[in-house]
Amino acid sequence: MQKNIAVIGLGSMGYGMAQSLLRAGHTTFGYDIDAETTQRLQDEGGTVGTLAEVADTLDAVLVVVLNALQTENVLFGSDGVVGRLKPGAVVMACATVAPDFARQMATKCEKAGVHYLDAPISGGSVKASEGALSVMASGTKDAFAAARTVLDATASTVFELGDCAGAGSAMKAVNQLLAGVHIAAMAEAMTFGMTQGVEPAQFVEVISKCAGTSWMLENRAPHIVAGDYTPHSTIDIWPKDLGIVLDVAKSAKFGAPLTAAALQQFLAASGSGLGAEDDAAVAKVYARNAGLTLPGDT
Repeated sequence: MQKNIAVIGLGSMGYGMAQSLLRAGHTTFGYDIDAETTQRLQDEGGTVGTLAEVADTLDAVLVVVLNALQTENVLFGSDGVVGRLKPGAVVMACATVAPDFARQMATKCEKAGVHYLDAPISGGSVKASEGALSVMASGTKDAFAAARTVLDATASTVFELGDCAGAGSAMKAVNQLLAGVHIAAMAEAMTFGMTQGVEPAQFVEVISKCAGTSWMLENRAPHIVAGDYTPHSTIDIWPKDLGIVLDVAKSAKFGAPLTAAALQQFLAASGSGLGAEDDAAVAKVYARNAGLTLPGDT
């Protein structure tokens, strides 16, 4: 059944999700602070109309922004969309946020007569554009029902993790702990190998077939080999996401030393001016400190 859906936040993930919704035949509105990106989606078939004009016609709103502050502003800020939605519409919130924040947003949406699905996503920009994301979702049965057509169009795997918000964001925090540590570990291992005469391309060829591999290694290490740091996921994502992990860990009185160590490397990369580059650029921190030259560098 065709739905009216808005995607707010057309970064690498949100744009791909909007494309997947268009392919599935839904009336899709896209909004981003970059007007050119919004126009590009319209040129590809996105429907024209301001959010204020169309909000009361929407069946679903996907919020694919950077963080909790932006999520709350989109939903309940001075131009917040929730107050304009029709009863029974669903908000699918995809940013990495703390579980407590997700629960707060769900409560506020419920009071407004709007469903809230705590739905952080994983898979990267390629899977987003293919409609093949993994979604770690939690919410009421009604929220899942209202979001089902959106999930069908954008995800190949939907983990239904509970009947209230927060569980999805808790699982995303677990995932981000591993993902961030794995990227930093990949960069450390590759540059360590370089000190022993192991070329980056050889590193990828061998380790990707050995027990030391990971999805992040196989996905990010080729960026270093190619010397191409066009961002699919930026360095600056990780101080935020790993910061959330450490905040949650602190509230649970749980020590997370590997997360803390990885965070320091991403902070060093960001402080070196690499924040907008692909997160594989954390390898540049290791290379600089060891006096190494990565592929593509002079």
